[in-house]
Amino acid sequence: MSTLSISRRETLPSTRKSVTHKFAINGHEGYLTIGLFADGRPGEVFIKMSKEGSTLSGLIQGFCRAFSLALQHGLAAGEAAERFRGMRFEPMGCTSNPDIPEALSILDYVARYILLHYGRPA
Repeated sequence: MSTLSISRRETLPSTRKSVTHKFAINGHEGYLTIGLFADGRPGEVFIKMSKEGSTLSGLIQGFCRAFSLALQHGLAAGEAAERFRGMRFEPMGCTSNPDIPEALSILDYVARYILLHYGRPA
């Protein structure tokens, strides 16, 4: 008989610290904002691209909500990011970040940025 484990959502305070990072992938500019818990762990992710259609915008926002909920339910940032590293779709190519010179997609870039700044999976 399996035991059901119920996770509790840890919400961020109304006023929280965050990091906003401007990036570009193959000429497509975007902003990544990471909301932080009081201890410095990521707790939410927002992405805003300057040139995006409604379909891409909707998919990115869905990713951000799901990723944020995973973090708030206790999944480590590195574990969450590892699931999206290597995803491949346009825009892809050279980036404005010398630490991540090429990205296979927006999600690949975000995952690699989180892994670089908030650690590898445990």
